Amino acid sequence: MRLSHKKILITGATSGIGKASVEACLNEGAFVFFTGRDAKKVRDLQKHWGKQSLGLVSDASDWQAQSALVQSITQHTPTLDAIYLNAGDVTHAPLTEWDSISFDRVFNTNVKAPFFLIQSALPLLSKNSTVILCGSTSIHIGLAQSSVYAASKAALRSLVKTLSGELLQRNIRFNLLSPGPTYTDAFDKLGLQDEQKQLMIDEIKNLVPLGRLAKPEELAQAVVFLASDESRFMLGTEILMDGGVANL
Repeated sequence: MRLSHKKILITGATSGIGKASVEACLNEGAFVFFTGRDAKKVRDLQKHWGKQSLGLVSDASDWQAQSALVQSITQHTPTLDAIYLNAGDVTHAPLTEWDSISFDRVFNTNVKAPFFLIQSALPLLSKNSTVILCGSTSIHIGLAQSSVYAASKAALRSLVKTLSGELLQRNIRFNLLSPGPTYTDAFDKLGLQDEQKQLMIDEIKNLVPLGRLAKPEELAQAVVFLASDESRFMLGTEILMDGGVANL
């Protein structure tokens, strides 16, 4: 029970890596506050996960809603031991197809809202607490059509360093968890036929030296590590779990 007695907030937790992370943290004894935009999914998962969790409906792209989210959490606990900012917009598009609305949507979800969530949650963060931001292997490579997405994740890499320094006296640690290609149900939302979907997955696999996509559960174990006391000597750095994409 590596997270026994710890209270953790995980955003974007109704699918993929976020969902797997909630389950992993619950299995290690944590109480988990989790968020999602879909009220039905949040209710259903709350019933499934039980009284060791609390689901809150929240739009991760709305920076102004982050203080209300924190106020809701405050009604249930005076402190948080860890936050995993998992919610994100993964939109990829050619340079010529971006407009200011879609650009702002990505940055609002990936940078602005997380920043103001951290700001709002600061009074709740206990001494020796940890904040985990979700990065991406894309910040290390020049993947076509990833320009805006990769830039938003690079901004989080910077925040991990600057906020670690700024809040050093409070012993609040910031670290980045950067996944590579991961198999999630996002592939099912692309409107592709099964054959088309498999072709896309095979193309992505070819980018990975290990020859496969990551499983959400594998990333979730890194979340457990970063949220636990085992990582208490890690500060302002990055765990890169990408099957070798950025290094080979």
